Amino acid sequence: MSKTYQQLKIKLLKNRETKKAYNELGAEFSLIEAVIEKRLEKGLSQKELAQMIGTKQSAISRFEAGGYNPTIAFLQKMACAMGLNVKISLTEK
Repeated sequence: MSKTYQQLKIKLLKNRETKKAYNELGAEFSLIEAVIEKRLEKGLSQKELAQMIGTKQSAISRFEAGGYNPTIAFLQKMACAMGLNVKISLTEK
């Protein structure tokens, strides 16, 4: 993950309201963060990933911004395009 992303995350989480929302949506944010991290590791832009899965860059942007509730099929397409698998599990609290 790039230092810039980590620095932005640290800065944003200093805000109480932002941190509260982040904690309440922990699983969603963790998933988004993982996808962004992998996309950046693979050296892909949002536009490139979108082209690989047959969608628009704006769909990737909305997902990464937390403004889109993706289907499992959408997640699988993104993962497959990056040479990854989706694994979903439920655990005790």
